[in-house]
Amino acid sequence: MTHAVIADDERLMREQLRSRLQELWPELEIVGEAKNGAEAVEMVSTQRPQVVFLDIRMPAKTGIEAAREIAALPGRVPEIVFVTAYDEYAIDAFKQGVIDYVLKPAERERLAVTVERLKQRLAAPSDSADALQQALARLAEKLEPQARLRWIQASIGAEIRMIPVDEVLFFVSDEKYTRVQTAQQEALIRKPIKELLAELDPQQFWQIHRSTLINARAIAGIVRDERGRQLVAIKGRPEKLEVSRSYAHLFKGM
Repeated sequence: MTHAVIADDERLMREQLRSRLQELWPELEIVGEAKNGAEAVEMVSTQRPQVVFLDIRMPAKTGIEAAREIAALPGRVPEIVFVTAYDEYAIDAFKQGVIDYVLKPAERERLAVTVERLKQRLAAPSDSADALQQALARLAEKLEPQARLRWIQASIGAEIRMIPVDEVLFFVSDEKYTRVQTAQQEALIRKPIKELLAELDPQQFWQIHRSTLINARAIAGIVRDERGRQLVAIKGRPEKLEVSRSYAHLFKGM
């Protein structure tokens, strides 16, 4: 039986991909599901699957960063498939002999093509670590942002100000606005967390809740309330931000 790991920070996307794979490839056993890139690398190193499905945009490590680390693990390199929301214009970057892709949401017909390709590759194994690393480098050059977001244009009262991203302690969203908090000021922007995630450095800004991003440099510590929930204490601020169960692994060992 062939083993696989799925990595995506969106639970519904993981569930959909797992369901489609069970339909198209009954012999495939999903041995693990990761919620971020760092967790994916750890899971692959322990489970040693033959196939890994990686979302490109994930917290802690992007899918491309995770794939590079996975390709460097000892032993046979697993087959890598990127599950991506990128539009068709970027698909040329995936047309490498050692990398496949599936566009979100994973449509049955396109996933069936990927499944057949994977079966063919697994039937004729080859040591492709070097080729994979080269393909990943080309992919990163084309798809990963060359310049991260550096300034936030925000409303403070009647003024519009430019706030340096490095000064932001955290972002918290409600249904309409996202609160931008620095040590000196609070501002509001009309940009959802999902869009910010795509523009900010994932090594610096961690998602700890579906509505919250925090600057890792602003973390003072982790505490638990009387209900056992993890809360992040912020340097120089009275707020303690809740960590949802989906992101509790980021603070494992703290």
